[in-house]
Amino acid sequence: MRKKQTGLKLAGLLATVSVLAAGAGVAVQPIALAEDTHQAADAAKQKVSVEDFLGKPQSVTSSGSVTVHGAHIDYEAVSGTLIVHKGGWDDSEGPDADKDKKQPEAAASIYYVAYFKKGVRPENRPITFVYNGGPGSSSVWLHMGAFGPKRVVTADDSHTPAAPYAIVNNNDSLLDVSDLVFIDAPGTGYGRLIGKDKEKAFWGTDPDAGAFTDFIAQFLSRFGRYNSPKYLFGESYGTTRSAIVANKLADDKGIDLNGVILLSQIMNYDNDIDGVAMNPSIDQPYVLALPSYAATAWYHKRLPAEHPDLKAFLKEVEHFALTDYTAALQEGNAISDAQRDATALKLHDYTGLPVDYIKKADLRINGGEFEKTLQGDKDLDTGRLDSRFSGPTMDKLSQFSYYDPQSSAMSSAYIAAFNDYARNTLHYGNSPAFGDGYQEYKFFSDAIMKWDFSHKQPNTDFPIHGAVNVLPDLASAMKHNPGLKVMLNQGYYDLGTPYFEGIYEMKHLPISRELSNNIQIVQYESGHMVYANEKSLTQLHDNVAKFITQTHGAPAPAAK
Repeated sequence: MRKKQTGLKLAGLLATVSVLAAGAGVAVQPIALAEDTHQAADAAKQKVSVEDFLGKPQSVTSSGSVTVHGAHIDYEAVSGTLIVHKGGWDDSEGPDADKDKKQPEAAASIYYVAYFKKGVRPENRPITFVYNGGPGSSSVWLHMGAFGPKRVVTADDSHTPAAPYAIVNNNDSLLDVSDLVFIDAPGTGYGRLIGKDKEKAFWGTDPDAGAFTDFIAQFLSRFGRYNSPKYLFGESYGTTRSAIVANKLADDKGIDLNGVILLSQIMNYDNDIDGVAMNPSIDQPYVLALPSYAATAWYHKRLPAEHPDLKAFLKEVEHFALTDYTAALQEGNAISDAQRDATALKLHDYTGLPVDYIKKADLRINGGEFEKTLQGDKDLDTGRLDSRFSGPTMDKLSQFSYYDPQSSAMSSAYIAAFNDYARNTLHYGNSPAFGDGYQEYKFFSDAIMKWDFSHKQPNTDFPIHGAVNVLPDLASAMKHNPGLKVMLNQGYYDLGTPYFEGIYEMKHLPISRELSNNIQIVQYESGHMVYANEKSLTQLHDNVAKFITQTHGAPAPAAK
């Protein structure tokens, strides 16, 4: 399943897509998945209607083990669904209140896979809710590429050969420090939307955040985890979601989090480098994307000069971006010939793009133009989600690539691996309610084409129908809970959500200097899916594990 670039080129949407992830390519043989010690309940094997199946929570329990950095961990896995309703639904009416209506009210059957370490007390054990973005993506990428107990092996920066794929013990699973709940967005995974106006009820910035908030609260209650240290881990659009959910959990549910972990952040969509061409007079996205352009050109050896130290080079580029480049762009059409020539030459030094091309672009190169032009002389398109990847160009005359090389390089491996894992290890997806017993796992939905991006910020009276900005939501969550810690993880080679954009947004959160000390920012020599590089995956695990360990305390002593 390939992510189509045409659908992603809608203004402001391209930077939200977080649909791939992978481990690094290593020479290993495919191995058998661990067998479960528990079988599905007999009731699950009985004939039930699709309507009943989708409208009621389902679960299947199995057992497994994983070795993380030398430590053996036995766990219980629960895969299933929980039912959430559209905003404003009153649970006092009961689930059968709309039985007599011609069409029931909208609801979402949300699929999840939860892993619980055996032999530990819940109040002493952190729990982390993990999800990808899209909007409209399942969590399979973080599940099978980053933190689940099993990981699919893919090539590091080139196309992964076709099946069979190796599914191996994940030495970097986060199960060593936290229980994990992988949540698939409404309408993806084995979850489905049902009822009247079902897509409108869940496919939007605020309805989606409401569904995740309700799911998390329901999960904590169902599994008795209200007193556990609690974390969110969102990637790409999942970072947008996390900002809202963190605030809604506190405001609507009375649930304070210990930490919010962000991967490849976008919170203010006015900073989107893909939609900026349709927003004249807003030059900030060009400034914030430049360091990622420079890192990409450095990786592909397209720079006119040698720069042996990547980090030192990027610090130089960052300084230029915020000073001389910003000043030049602010001049607009009033820029002098001398300033224009000097800026174009410097951009050539930092991106490798031809000076004449830079001048024709008016010193402003958007994401698609850079990806198409950097290696255009080789008829190669540069990857967007991970610019270390390259692929044959589809149309030499187009302004942007029609596909993402990383997506094409890895999608098949993830799809095959999870289908095999879900059915043979988790024993989910073969419900007799679905005719021949086969239920499709939906890796993506078409939500992005129907998404309502309007958002009601905290303490406002009405939603904003424009570029989404959830910085006020995260700021509100941090102000109401001054102990809330935030961690941002970023890849240098991410052209979807450039790393300097995330840094800029964090520096402009409307919070005090004191609260800003609660924020930790880390970069990796990888792309949008940091875990697509094995070395970066290990670093990501170690940094996140340390963050979780340091941000949850021991339970308060019992009163005497």
